[in-house]
Amino acid sequence: MTTYRHTLAELRGQLRRLVLSGAAIALGVAFLIASVSGSGALVDSFSQSAAAEVGPADVQITRPLAGGGLDTAAAERARQVPGVAALAPRLTGRGGLLTADGRPLDADAAVSAVAADPALRWQLLTSGQWPTGPGEVLLDADTAQRLGVRPGADVRLTGADGAPTTARLTGTLDGRGAPSLSGHPVIGVPESAVGRYAVGAAAEQLDLRLSPGTSATRTVDALREALGTGGTAPEVHTREVSVRNATRASGTLYGVVLVAALSFVLIALAVARMVVGNTFTVVLAQRTRQLALLRCIGADRAQVRRMIRRQGLLLGAGASAAGVLLGLGVCAAGQAVAATADLGPVHLSLTPSPLVCALAALFGVLLTLLAVRGPAKAASAVPPIAALDAGGHGTTGGAGTRLRATAWAVFLLVAGTALVVAGTLAAPPLSLLAVTVGAIASFFGVLRLAHRLLPATVALLGAPARRLGGTAGRLATQQLRRNPLRTGATGSALLLGVTMMVGAVTTLEITSNSLVPLVSARQPGVFSATSAVGSAGGPAGSAVPAGALTALTGARELSVTPVRSATVRVDGRDTVVAAADPARLNPTADDLDRARALTDATALGGLDDGRTLTVAGADGRPDSALRVEPGRSPLPFALQSGATLLVTPATLDRIAPGAPATTLWITPAPGTDRPTARRAVDRALAAHPGLTVTDTAAQAESLRSLLDRMMLISMALLGFSVVIAGLGVAAALVLSISERSREIGMLRAIGMTRTQLRRMLTLEALLLSLATALLGTALGLGYGWAGARSVTATLGTLGGPPVLPVLGAVALTVLTGLAAAVLPARRVARMTAVAAMRTT
Repeated sequence: MTTYRHTLAELRGQLRRLVLSGAAIALGVAFLIASVSGSGALVDSFSQSAAAEVGPADVQITRPLAGGGLDTAAAERARQVPGVAALAPRLTGRGGLLTADGRPLDADAAVSAVAADPALRWQLLTSGQWPTGPGEVLLDADTAQRLGVRPGADVRLTGADGAPTTARLTGTLDGRGAPSLSGHPVIGVPESAVGRYAVGAAAEQLDLRLSPGTSATRTVDALREALGTGGTAPEVHTREVSVRNATRASGTLYGVVLVAALSFVLIALAVARMVVGNTFTVVLAQRTRQLALLRCIGADRAQVRRMIRRQGLLLGAGASAAGVLLGLGVCAAGQAVAATADLGPVHLSLTPSPLVCALAALFGVLLTLLAVRGPAKAASAVPPIAALDAGGHGTTGGAGTRLRATAWAVFLLVAGTALVVAGTLAAPPLSLLAVTVGAIASFFGVLRLAHRLLPATVALLGAPARRLGGTAGRLATQQLRRNPLRTGATGSALLLGVTMMVGAVTTLEITSNSLVPLVSARQPGVFSATSAVGSAGGPAGSAVPAGALTALTGARELSVTPVRSATVRVDGRDTVVAAADPARLNPTADDLDRARALTDATALGGLDDGRTLTVAGADGRPDSALRVEPGRSPLPFALQSGATLLVTPATLDRIAPGAPATTLWITPAPGTDRPTARRAVDRALAAHPGLTVTDTAAQAESLRSLLDRMMLISMALLGFSVVIAGLGVAAALVLSISERSREIGMLRAIGMTRTQLRRMLTLEALLLSLATALLGTALGLGYGWAGARSVTATLGTLGGPPVLPVLGAVALTVLTGLAAAVLPARRVARMTAVAAMRTT
């Protein structure tokens, strides 16, 4: 009991010195709770969106379109089952929307049937009313906004025959309630009018409403008996089972999102651990004489270790409890903000579960215990003879120990650097593994040598500080260089944060510079034109009107390559075969050399390779052989959506005579830039609103936008680690004031003013943060380039690090160091010469 009372008394006495370290643990625990809750809410939003698309029907009958879909015969058999009160097929097809000037939107529209029975309508109506007649339609809210129309206005669209027509907009839909249709404009029409506006309309789901009191389970069994069993039979499920199936994929998604979020959390907690460990190291070094006196009066090493670990346990428990409260507050604030937002069918809940809070608190306690383990072991080794040291400082270890530590650090640095270099030269996926392991190993070596690297960097920055700061600048530089262990311990947490920030943004920027041009440069052309509506062409697509090809070919600013395709019977399967003149395609397209080398009766395959396939003739009998070149090729997919084989034009004429052009690839003529070429495409296709033009450069910009958002998120989350590291700098400065109180008193006695003392402490923080920022930026740039190189080695690594984000990371580090000096500077300014020189 006496030991516990002594532990509590010692903790109360050191509480002011440990409060900033406790704050670091509290922030880490709060960050952990908020990240887990946010990840769960994000994934739950996808689950709720998927459940919303299931709809209100009591029973769903599904059969994928790839398996033939659901025909009218299946609907009639289901309607005859006792207990089925109403039935509605979910008919979907392709349609087209026109702008005010008659041009089609960039993408095909999805035509979706609105059930006649209000109880079976699964779409979410946001404004207006449901359509009832063939001349009335719904649009998703985003598309209506793009077209600038509101309920009651007329909208222009194309009919099933490809001719322009007009319909009245009765309302708008919430596209968030239909995840499967995302990425396309949605046109909602009455079930009876689907054939008027849609091409290739088919149903892969039937929604059933049961009579009141009917057992859903028994009805499902009866429906299965009526519809048949076997591999091709449709699936029948109750609404509860359908919702469960729709949300099943969220488990994997939750794991991916949670791992990504926890990666940033673990970095922040690693920084917090370093802050706690460094703080205890300094505190215990200042208590060397007191610990030696405990040894003199009979305390053994185990008792000293237990006392310090108990102090860490109490600190961790208190800080974790505060972190849980802070995390609950952050989640409550986020819940309040989410309640004011329009999230459609999603209802977010950011409230963490008691289990999450308990595990986060336990993690904070264990993290603190782990952080104090090293300092406790070192403190227990203080010999009793150290009680006679008037300065109160113990030894820092023998020469052999220091030599072994330095050798181990140098080994980690050299071996890790060698792995990073090897990773930049190797091929994926081993390259990424080598760079990752090498970066971790070398950075641990840098951390172990921080007491040598940071003072050396301070020495480089000391000259201007001495000139500009005068006496305060000289003293600040001397303090950082004279106490290398303290300097290294103080800056190590900040070093980790800035290295991770610069490394992350560098990796993302170089990867973006390498991948984004690839999206467009390796496509067969800059633009592609396909039929949005028109005569059905089967899986190979719709034929492009001859007039459109003539108009595009006549434009001097353009070079046009038609892609002809057809669906033929190959080895007993319907297969889309495409053909194009490779000499007129983009010369940087993937596998173009192999396409130019094709001869008659040979093909490039997107799936099969190195095989000889049998092609059936018009009568269905084997007609000819087609040899697929070894090695899979992405070119068939790129040239024509759905194509799996690329052949020469002569071969296609033989196996599918009269195959139409289904895609047109367009490249600007020499000397023509992309905007000019796009205007030429619009002029040439003005009379063909049924064609959709895709811009591969626009797709590249979408990829760049995604990577830019990832960069901003990474900087924001890693910036949290830098803030926690700032608490460590502040804690170290506060502790250094206590350690240097006699020195500060002497400075005050010989005439140094309070302003000069504040400036000295501020310059110490500024020099330390600048040295950390420079070293961390150099490491981050190296690690970032190596990481990007390991990912893009086979594509070519282009560009360099982003200047503004890197400068932002450096500025954040410096500002964090300056902010950390505010409290210690105010404290030192309040000290009087007599109080400071009093022996403590």
